[in-house]
Amino acid sequence: MANFRDIIGQQQVKNHLQTAIKQNNISHAYILCGETGSGKRTVSDAISQTIQCENRIDGIDACENCKSCIQAKSHNHPDIKYITHEKTSISVDDIREQLNNDISIKPYSSKYKIYIIPDAGKMTEQAQNALLKTIEEPPAYAVIIMITDNISSLLPTIQSRCITLNLKPLSNNEIASYLTSHLKLEPERAQIAAGFCQGNMGKAIRFASSQDFQEMKEQVLTLLKSIDKMNITDIINVIKDFSKNKNNINDYLDLMLLWYRDVLMFKVTKDTNLLLYQGEYKDISKQASTRGYADIEKIINAIDKAKIRLNANVNFEVVLELLVLTLKD
Repeated sequence: MANFRDIIGQQQVKNHLQTAIKQNNISHAYILCGETGSGKRTVSDAISQTIQCENRIDGIDACENCKSCIQAKSHNHPDIKYITHEKTSISVDDIREQLNNDISIKPYSSKYKIYIIPDAGKMTEQAQNALLKTIEEPPAYAVIIMITDNISSLLPTIQSRCITLNLKPLSNNEIASYLTSHLKLEPERAQIAAGFCQGNMGKAIRFASSQDFQEMKEQVLTLLKSIDKMNITDIINVIKDFSKNKNNINDYLDLMLLWYRDVLMFKVTKDTNLLLYQGEYKDISKQASTRGYADIEKIINAIDKAKIRLNANVNFEVVLELLVLTLKD
């Protein structure tokens, strides 16, 4: 479980929820929407723990010490329930058995009874229609929290009866600051992880502490620093290496984009402090001096095109060969 102090950024979402809690104006249904890793689960936990807390701090945050908070943190709170499912989708039976049939029973020890649906987008249409009936006439003590990375997966009738809170990407500085202070990462590694993960804290934490990510980064740097000296045999070998890790090709491409973002940034500003790959400033400086703005733009467009082609299932080796040749030219 978490409290509002654990949420990084998302100030608008926090303000909305804490104001509602302080004014005792909590909605009966919320939709938390954002990409995987954006912090939706942390927000839902903060809502749940704070609503049920017996001794709220300033009326807007969980104390973490009362019986209710201790139960919530150990996921043993009798009035905070998670909707689970064994199949790929959440069936109508899952909703009926775990939510609809249970919601008429009053809270065991709290003012509210909270139901969290972590994979709300996986509800079948039948399941959503069954839930809709409950949302239309909920008991006064009920709070339903739906978590999804795709708002369009929920029926318009569901959406119209809930308060939707969209979690926005965090700034690179917010992510990097968290990684250095909480995970004790060196600043350069934190900045690279933050830039790579494009505002997604969960992804940044996962990759910053992943050995696989470090190996991918080194592969990309080895390629980009020596690209101008490569012959055709070298290029073929690079493509073979990348093909061993096809599932992560988008991550490789994102790391390449960060490199050329640095090349462009240095060409414009000559300021090494603005670089993500600060430890590689010599090679970045060299490429910035030998490549024109049009060349860098061409490379960035080529990386974006490679992503589109790979998503369209164009032959992997062909796409990578065209890309590497563009990087070299």
